[in-house]
Amino acid sequence: MDAERGVRGLVADSWRRCEACDVRPDGSRPPPLRWAPGELDAYRRVHPLAAVVPLFRDLLGSGAADDGHVFAVGDADGTLLWVEGDTGALGRAERMHFVEGAVWSERQAGTNAPGTALELGRPVQIVTGEHYSAAVHAWSCVAAPVRDPATGRVLGVVDLSGGASIATPPALAAVRAAALTAEAQLARLPSVPLLGADGHVCPVGRTSQDEVRLRALGRDSARLEYAGRVRHLSPRHSEIVLALALAGRGVTGDRLAVDLSEHEIPASTLRAELTRLRAVLGPDLLGSRPYALLRPVRTDFEDVSRLLAEGRVGEALARYRGPLLPRSEAPAVVAQRRCLEQQLRGAVLGSGDAVLLRRWAEAAWGAEDPGAWTALARALPAGSPQHAAAAARARALHLETAVLPQVRRHAAVLQRSLS
Repeated sequence: MDAERGVRGLVADSWRRCEACDVRPDGSRPPPLRWAPGELDAYRRVHPLAAVVPLFRDLLGSGAADDGHVFAVGDADGTLLWVEGDTGALGRAERMHFVEGAVWSERQAGTNAPGTALELGRPVQIVTGEHYSAAVHAWSCVAAPVRDPATGRVLGVVDLSGGASIATPPALAAVRAAALTAEAQLARLPSVPLLGADGHVCPVGRTSQDEVRLRALGRDSARLEYAGRVRHLSPRHSEIVLALALAGRGVTGDRLAVDLSEHEIPASTLRAELTRLRAVLGPDLLGSRPYALLRPVRTDFEDVSRLLAEGRVGEALARYRGPLLPRSEAPAVVAQRRCLEQQLRGAVLGSGDAVLLRRWAEAAWGAEDPGAWTALARALPAGSPQHAAAAARARALHLETAVLPQVRRHAAVLQRSLS
């Protein structure tokens, strides 16, 4: 248990991640819809887990319908692809956006079994008030990731949600068994394809021709690649495109204005900026009413998050080129930047790997991180020159961050008293 919050450590850790991502605990911002119904059907047809949905229906579906629950299958990003079960429960689930096409990752929906299972890469049970969002407090849920048996990469997640009987060990065991059975069935099928963000099969390391590639890590101006063309966006256009990519299905002008600034943006100013952006991107990429990117978008920061969710910390760190649009003060960008930094930093420090820790500590964004230097010192052989150097750097940074500010405050007070 987490003594400070009175909850399990797993839940407390998840809440901290949600706070870092600025998820709203009051439930006032429901999970976004990523796919329109027609687009979702096309995506589901080619998704690797489509082959095992009949199995999940046999193992979980009939019981869910009989007991007043729902079962769901989602992709590796937490987007729900199939949601089935009791009619009454489906109606209640719809009111909190637990529906096909909605994104239930932690950073979009807060602590929940599908999102947290994907975040941790293992089965998870979340009970009533352990959910971060108040909108989900009446529910309990269990979920388990489903992996490609050949490569080990996460293909998606299977979930069971409902009332009190879901908050039990048998429910967790049933979902875990369903995931393992699905993986065994997948092992007997041809190799599982990799999907692009639009749902089309594409080779590993390549993107679909219809896909927009957005690179915004470590740069103030994003680089957008589409249909063989490269566009270098202005800082403001970078913020708008990133906010739209995070929003998924689309946003109103009012919502977009809040994501872009803490101060009020006149509607005419925002419309003019979006008109200029449409001239840069073209009408086939930027839509209105609501404002949305009209092609699937793959971003470099989501690639890093996906690797972290799969436990591939070294690869995630290698792909991290620096903070997301580091000079941007747009609320949506700041929230995503902090969330990714904290996730990656926590994974690196938790790894205990001296190589990864040194790469983090010696990078521009980790050079002033006393916790990283302390972890590096612990990972190095005691008595070695490298250990001594890392420990000395950690002590110096702790002094700068803890002692010197107090000295400066006392000096300022003394100066005021003498004047």
